[in-house]
Formats: sequence, structure tokens, C-alpha cells
Amino acid sequence: MDPTGPAPDTFAPLFDAVLLDRDGTLVHDVPYNGDPDRVRPVDGARPALDRLRAAGLRLGVVTNQSGLARGHFTRDQLDRVNARVEELLGPFDTWQICPHDEAAGCRCRKPGPDLVRAAAEALGTVPARCVLVGDIGADMAAASAAGAAGILVPTPTTRAGEIAAAPARADDLPAAVEAILTRQRLLHPAAR
Repeated sequence: MDPTGPAPDTFAPLFDAVLLDRDGTLVHDVPYNGDPDRVRPVDGARPALDRLRAAGLRLGVVTNQSGLARGHFTRDQLDRVNARVEELLGPFDTWQICPHDEAAGCRCRKPGPDLVRAAAEALGTVPARCVLVGDIGADMAAASAAGAAGILVPTPTTRAGEIAAAPARADDLPAAVEAILTRQRLLHPAAR
């Protein structure tokens, strides 16, 4: 055994898991959607997610769903929408959902850190080994508060200040995935 440390091909990858916001990141945002027929994936989502799966990364969804607390949809409707997301985009290893509205003052609602922490725990890792891909500043703040990396994929509704403050940005979900996989390859060249 080499006394200087492990061989380069045994170093751990930068990320164990990719956490993704649902509305605006994985699927087009339909406010308070309780109808699975209205679920439309963003362009290139399925192939991009399949690339992450093929690279051995675990995937989780972290999503605020205040429409539940506000009575816009039921838990059954939410579950059916999420099932439709999985039908179109493939399986996710964990779903972490905040059902509260802003008035609840919970720590799970993004920008709070608890959805990210819960997802990391469910995936058998720590937030520092996760990257969160989302479309608004609250996603980036939640990642930062939990100690995870963040990549912002702006949409037309993303505020300019959120874009300017983002730790990293990508034009779309496939570009975010490419950035993640490039970082993995740079750290772990044997995976090329």
C-alpha cells in the first residue's frame, strides 16, 4: 500500500447527489398545479437526468408546495402530480416537500436549509456532497444555508438580483448537468 494516500482512482467524487427544484427547474411552472395532465418537463430534462443517473449520482427533489397549505390542491393531487413527474423524467431517490406557506415560519420551506438537509440524509450523504439546481434565489439560499453547492438555472421570472447573486449559473437544465459532470470528471479523471 502506498503510504502517501489512496490511489487517484479511489478519491471520492465531488458530489454524491444532485437535488433539484421541481417547478421551473424540472417542469414548467404551473402555479399551484394539482393536475398531472398539466405537467410538462423542461426541454432536455429526461436525457440530462439520465446522464446523472448513469454517472452514479443519486437524485432528489426538494420543493416548496404551499398550495397544499392554502387549499389549492390536496395531498392526493400533489402525489399524482409528482408521480407524473417521475413517469416522464424517471425515478428520483427521494422527494422532500415543504407543504407550508410563508406564514408557518418553518425551516423546511426554502430558503430554509431543512429540505436540503433531509434530502442529503435520505440519500445517505451530507449537504456538502450535494448540489442543488434551482430557478430562484430561495433555492440558492437554501443550498448555501445547508452547506450545499448551488447552480441557478434562470427562467423569465427569475429576478435580476437573484441571477447576479447566484454562486453558479447555467442556461438550462442540460447545461447545469454538463457543469456538474465536468466538475466530477476534473476531480476524478479516471471516470472519463
